[in-house]
Amino acid sequence: MLLEREGEILVLEPRRMAARMAARRVAEERGERVGETIGYAVRFEEARGPKTRLSFVTEGILTRRLSSDPTLRGVSAVVLDELHERHVHTDVALALLRRLRETRRDLALVAMSATLDAEPVAKFLDAPIVRAEGRRFEVEIAYDDPGAQPPHLELRVASMVRRALAESPDGHVLVFLPGAAEIRRATDACASAAKKYDAVIVPLHGDLPPDEQDRAVLPSTRRRVILSTNVAESSVTIDGVAAVVDTGLVRRAEHSPYTGMPSLRIDKASRASCVQRAGRAGRTREGRAYRLYTRHDFDARPEHETPELLRVDLTQTVLELRASGIRELAWLDAPPPKSLAAAEDLLSRLGALDAAGAITELGRSMLAFPLHPRVARIVIEAARRGVADDGVTAAALLGERDIRFRRSDARPRDAPTDRSDVLAMMDALFEKDDIDRNAARRVELARKQIRRLVPEKQRLDGDDAEDALLVSILAGYTDRVTRRLSGRSLALSGGKAELAETSVVRDAPLMVAVDAEQRGSTVLVRIASEVTPEQLVEMAPDRLDEDAAIEWNDAAGRAERITRVRFDGLVIEETRALAAGPEASELLFRAAKARGVASFGEDFEALRARAAFAHAIDPTFALVDDAAIDTALRAACEGCSSLAELGAVIVSVDSHKLERLAPSRITLPSGRTTRINYEPGKDPFIASRLQDFLGLRDTPRIGAGRVALVLHLLAPNQRAVQVTSDLSGFWERHYPKIRKELMRKYPRHAWPEDPVNQPSRG
Repeated sequence: MLLEREGEILVLEPRRMAARMAARRVAEERGERVGETIGYAVRFEEARGPKTRLSFVTEGILTRRLSSDPTLRGVSAVVLDELHERHVHTDVALALLRRLRETRRDLALVAMSATLDAEPVAKFLDAPIVRAEGRRFEVEIAYDDPGAQPPHLELRVASMVRRALAESPDGHVLVFLPGAAEIRRATDACASAAKKYDAVIVPLHGDLPPDEQDRAVLPSTRRRVILSTNVAESSVTIDGVAAVVDTGLVRRAEHSPYTGMPSLRIDKASRASCVQRAGRAGRTREGRAYRLYTRHDFDARPEHETPELLRVDLTQTVLELRASGIRELAWLDAPPPKSLAAAEDLLSRLGALDAAGAITELGRSMLAFPLHPRVARIVIEAARRGVADDGVTAAALLGERDIRFRRSDARPRDAPTDRSDVLAMMDALFEKDDIDRNAARRVELARKQIRRLVPEKQRLDGDDAEDALLVSILAGYTDRVTRRLSGRSLALSGGKAELAETSVVRDAPLMVAVDAEQRGSTVLVRIASEVTPEQLVEMAPDRLDEDAAIEWNDAAGRAERITRVRFDGLVIEETRALAAGPEASELLFRAAKARGVASFGEDFEALRARAAFAHAIDPTFALVDDAAIDTALRAACEGCSSLAELGAVIVSVDSHKLERLAPSRITLPSGRTTRINYEPGKDPFIASRLQDFLGLRDTPRIGAGRVALVLHLLAPNQRAVQVTSDLSGFWERHYPKIRKELMRKYPRHAWPEDPVNQPSRG
């Protein structure tokens, strides 16, 4: 029907595999080969010719075309298929096409979906709703209680696959898993069940080459267990599927506008996605769907997926819109303002937008590449510095998953150190040693495509070339400079990060986090690349600032003048020296006070208590309060910067008067000198052996004779046999009885009958 119209027809598909398969199916129905009337264009692959009028294209292809040709000259109709998936490019295309139809009423626009809530879209496009009830077969739904199954996902999948194979005597089993890693584990777990029922296990995900994807989706006489991500959820009909096993999980990408970091987490799929998955079992025949979750779980899930536009990085989207001169756009669901602001900020850092937010020549150059603006910036900088080929290779590597290892658990952790994980990946690609062949194949395709877009420049060699490439990588990631704290612990602007154990950048003090992911409160840096302060000065001098401050170093016990060089607030260089002057002395005073002033002089609490006693006797005697102690400490700290320099702290008091009113010690008849204890709320007291008091009739008095001391009379074991402030009364009333007990316990000591008239012998 569409081909009856004049002009070119574009059909937007959310996935490369769907675009290829749809083109193939329509071409077969017309009795043609792909590339004649019907063609397709996806990243790194195209099958179109001079006669092609209807092209199945992926989302990025369409939005890039809209950016370069906003009026879509020669295009008479655009079909947005599987609109419910709501990828970023889908929403952008929808908004741009709606805008375009205001001036091109001849452009036919069709939005299609099996599960989307059609009303909001119809209202947004001011379009009628056409419902096509296609042929559907009955699908029996079975729910499972995860609590009754093994804890590991792959074991639960294997158990249900065995059941599905047993209950469906023929037909394929399609299993939905959240990612390629889960597919690998499930492959091993399902092996015995597949062997028992003579089925072959085949994976299906977006990173597989087309021939391997075809092996999973094209008709087959042999029974298959197809382990798939959500690429098989819509747009793709696999003939002969009799059963679906749905884990109900999806790997969902998100991006934080606050940290600038992406995150990838496994989450529950929406109800609409689960319905789509179950429907795969009823496309060509009756079937069964086994859900590895309960009906209650299904009912509690959100009805639809959150549009990517509301949760992912919008940098490329904003750049494409700026290139079209678009500042304001009507959206089906408007993106968060903070995400748009974060994208504009990054583009400004990359040099793609000027101060007014308009696209620059550099920004337009970046749009020439089918790459994220960060990576496009690397290519442009590398070409400018004479290392175009290296820049192209680096860009191709960063656009795909890490090629170095087949499985994360197989990565060697004793690999040699290097300046950059990107350099290590380049070495692995060229040496073809221990690499993921599928990922390497995709990198080679990307290299060829990008290289055609890069002009030739003078070629650098050796260390100069390596330095030039590292600076080029920095050009794309100036907002992700990190500093090593210790080992694999890193500091980012505004937070902490951890270097993955598989990274080879184990010595560099400064680096950029090229591939990083937000994980809770920290960031995991998988791919890093060394930078130097000199490179930061060269690449982004406006983001550097230097300041100096005097701070206390508690470990060293000194005040230090610290000079810090910061890049976007992150300290990248720091020098320390002993400080001097009033500010250093003040820091020393605070540290000494916190440590305890008594550490640097006499027992100030005892001095404070003596002064309080003297003041009680003679109110003209000044108290030793906190202010007096602080004054003494400040005086001691003056001109000093460290605890090592701090001398004795002495409080200024009338020492002669203090000693007269509140003496610190007293000499007993035995000749022993003992300390007088002053404690708040207690009478002054002394403690010494009873024999030291022999020859002393009356209690010693202090405070100008106004206060009798409290005496703690100790036995030879240093325990008090009597506490008294009436020594004469003690000799008369208590000593005779105590003397007998002491003579029995301590016969070697002298216990005279007349303690007053027989002086102690010490």
